[in-house]
Parts: sequence; C-alpha cells; structure tokens
Amino acid sequence: MQPTWSFARNATSVDGVAEPSGTPDPAIEPTDDASRPASPQRRKLLVTGAFAAATTVALGRMRHRAVAGPAGGPADVPNTTEPSSHQTATEPPALEGAAAQPPADHVYDIVIKGGRVIDPDSGFDRVVDVGIDKGTITGFGKAVGSGRKTIDATDKVVSPGFIDVLSYEPDTRGAWYKIADGVTTNLGMHGMQQGWWAPDFFTHYQGTTPVHFGGAFSDHWVRYHKLGLDVGATATASQAAQLADIFESQLRKGWLGIAFEPEYTPGVDFAEMLALAHVAQRHDVPCFIHGRFSSYAEESQTVPEIIKLGEQSGAAVHVAHLPSTGGTWDTAAALEAIDAAVEAGHDVTFCLYPYHYWGTYAASTRFGPGWQQRFRISYGDLQVAGTTNRLNASTFATAQARNSLTIAYAIPEKSVQLTLEHPRGLIGSDAIVDTGNNHPRSSGTFCRVLGYWVREKKVISLPQALAKMTILPARRLEKSCPQLRRKGRLQRGADADICIFDPDTVTDTATVANPVAYSTGIDWVLSAGVPAKTPDGLQRNHVVGQAIRSQFT
Repeated sequence: MQPTWSFARNATSVDGVAEPSGTPDPAIEPTDDASRPASPQRRKLLVTGAFAAATTVALGRMRHRAVAGPAGGPADVPNTTEPSSHQTATEPPALEGAAAQPPADHVYDIVIKGGRVIDPDSGFDRVVDVGIDKGTITGFGKAVGSGRKTIDATDKVVSPGFIDVLSYEPDTRGAWYKIADGVTTNLGMHGMQQGWWAPDFFTHYQGTTPVHFGGAFSDHWVRYHKLGLDVGATATASQAAQLADIFESQLRKGWLGIAFEPEYTPGVDFAEMLALAHVAQRHDVPCFIHGRFSSYAEESQTVPEIIKLGEQSGAAVHVAHLPSTGGTWDTAAALEAIDAAVEAGHDVTFCLYPYHYWGTYAASTRFGPGWQQRFRISYGDLQVAGTTNRLNASTFATAQARNSLTIAYAIPEKSVQLTLEHPRGLIGSDAIVDTGNNHPRSSGTFCRVLGYWVREKKVISLPQALAKMTILPARRLEKSCPQLRRKGRLQRGADADICIFDPDTVTDTATVANPVAYSTGIDWVLSAGVPAKTPDGLQRNHVVGQAIRSQFT
C-alpha cells in the first residue's frame, strides 16, 4: 500500500523576503520597438505594438487506479502523489522482481556505509548500508558486506538522485550544475530550446552528459518549424490534425509527453491543444502546460483552462511552475481548483521552483505593453540576471534591446510556501545553465528546497521534500517509460542514482547577481552507480547519462 502524507494548508505567513511592490507606475508606458531582432532561443520573442506578433526563429486522469506498491502489491492511492513520513517501512524495500540479497561474503562494487537512507516511495527511513553492483542497488540493510569501494556516509542522508521534471537540454556546462544540485535525471518537459526531433535529440546527447535525459514534444517549436505558424497564428483544424499526427509519430520515438506554452504562443488555441491532448491520452502520457495567463487580472483563467483540457481529452495534465503562472495572486483558489478536479477523478499535478521571483527574456511577450499593470510591479522590481542593480525605464529599454534574461520580483513568498506544502506539487527548475545570463534556479533549485525551505523555514519535512524531487516526478511519467520505474527510489533492484548530502549544511549559493554558482553540502552523486561528484569535486570524465525514452507496446 502506498502511504499517504498530510500537509498543512493553513501555514503562517513567511517573512524576511520583500514581496512584490504592487505599485505599478502608470505614468511610464513600455515602448514598442519593432526593429529589435528576434532571438533563436525559446521565449526570446519580439515585442510589437499589438501584443506579440513575434516569430520564432529556432523557436487524464488522476484515476485512483491500483498501482504497484513498494513490494509489488496494489496501492490504493493515485500513483503520482502522496508518499508519507507517517507510515514508515521497517524492512529494506525492494522492487518487484529484484534479485535476492547477495550472500554475506559478497564483495560489492560500492558500499555506502552508515548513512540515513530515505526511500520516499516506501517510507523507509533508517541508518543502513547500501550495496551497488553494475549500476544497480543489490544489497540493502545492516548485513551488507564489503565493497571494492566504500563510501562513509555517517551523519549524512542517502537518497535517490533528484529528478528535475521541468528542465531543458542537458548541455555539457549546465548538466554539471545539475549534478552539484543533486540531480541525476534531467527531463526537458517544458519543451526543448531547439527544434529537436526525438531521434536526433537522443543521439546528440548520448555519451556527452553525466545526467540521464529525456523530454517532451514541443508544440510551440514544431508548429513554427513544420507548419510555419507564427506565435500569434491560429492553426486550422487541418493543421491541428497534422500537428497531432507529427506528435504521435515523435512520441513513438521516445518523447515522454507534450509541452504547450500558450502564454508565449498566444495563437495556440484550445482546439489545437485538445487535438494533441487526445493523442497524449491514447498513449497515457501527460500534457505539461505553461499556462496562458499570468497577470493579476486574468490568471484565474489559467488553471481552469488546463483542467478543462484534461477533462475533455482524458489526458493527464501538469501545470508548469504554478506560483509564477496561474497561481501567483490567488494561490489558494488555484490549488482548490486542482483539488476539485482530482476529487472528480482527473489527473492533475503541478510543479514549482522555490524562489519568489520569476525570470524571462525582456523582449518576450510577457514583457509586452502593460506588464506593470499585469504583474503589479514596476521597473524597480526588475533586475537583469547577473547584475546587481534594479532597473529603471532607461535600463529596461536597454534590456529589451538586448533581450536580456530579466528577473521580476513578482511572486509573493506565501505563494511558494502554499504550493510547496501541497501534496501534488513537484519540484522543477524551469532552467539549466547555458552560455547566456541565467536565473539562480538553473543552479540551485533543489538545494534551496533542502536548505531554505526544509532546514531554515521548516515548511515541509525532509522526507516530504525528497518525495517531491524523486518518487513523485518518477510516477508522473513512468506509465509510458519503464526506465523511470527504477528511478526515484532507493530500493534493491532500483538504479543506483544516488545523492549523499549533509542535511545541516546543504544549500544553494546562486543569487540573482551571481546566478551560476554550485550548490554546496552534497558530497556524493552517483549516476548509474558511477561517481559524478565526490568530496574531491566533479568527476568530469564520468559522462554516463542515459536516454530516458517512452516505450509503447
């Protein structure tokens, strides 16, 4: 039986961090500049006078089904949420079909000794040893013998490697910042920054990265590249059907779901999303959606549209970064809508990054005319990532001309807290370090949860936080991906993707001014049983990341 957690929904207010000013300056109107060039990167869309006539240049159900529990038995809760710290397994867990524990005289490849082993899937939380052979956890308990290599994990936590459910391409530079943040599986479920076909994507990154990698079909890219549809153009019924056919073909080649971005591609209407969501439902893969509205006046429409998509298609739906898009101003109402949909039998989850500020490119549609009123902020609430000063009208114009990644202090910290407390919330960074300027979430999302929200603020417990980073994202995507049924777990028979960290010191170090900075407090990261990070540093010659693909029978 899958255990359940109870989360406090009426927490006290969070202080210590400045909230959005809520005082837009109506005297200052954003300027339109149709001469600015569009960037080839995702979201770097040209702002024009009407709204965002930009061109992209390189741009369900949560059925209460019976699912396998930790020992292979049926579970009586939905298979994407609600592990528990209140119901703890007393015996070392094992996946169904796992080989028997080796004999006492067995010599393992690696033995992790003396750590607090937390498996969020089963609720197991005890000090035991872990044995690893050929990239798989094979031994578990106090009777584990010797190893060719021994890792002393005394006073440390041993957990499954983290799964970043909302990332992008695992480029060489950014992947190592993920490793330092404890991430072993990097899933580009927000869609890719380049117009990849699935086979090309998997071939390109195989043998180049320390993290396992997969991703979603990007509706916003393919509609432009294959159909020539600009971000403001609406697909005809014939074009939507063509997109659905392309999606189905690419899904069979390895994508784990589909990504929509109607805020950045406002021409994508509900009919287009519904045509593709029907394909997702047939193959039991989720739709990941960056919602249509994020403004104060309109955001209440965002989550209902996503829920409606799930209701009408039967597909699972996932709300990307809810505190910044669809749940900023009335988080409780957004969460209540999700709860009601789940109670009605629909499959709805969401994710968040643990920061009180979002960031996007200054020439994108999000910063189109009227952004001050939409987000209840002004120039002084903006800061170009990698710089130290807040903006004014002049410096913002420069940022738009350069299409710089610009941080907006526009998320109440209370919104982050409420979404973090909710049992259906997963952790997803929505970023990976690249060669441009970056949001701190690209470097520090997971360690910020563990350091700031767990240790300092005590908003959720350590096992609860680990579940949001491991087993819950694995369950979100594993129906069509057998590989993920061995990830997000620390059990005999599971993949040896493991994070070993000091719960008293783990923290993020990235800031808006210095967003590319390694997290600290994580001593060891094993990817497929191979050390990618040790106390001596990153092991850059170990690039064993494997492609994570959907599989259909």
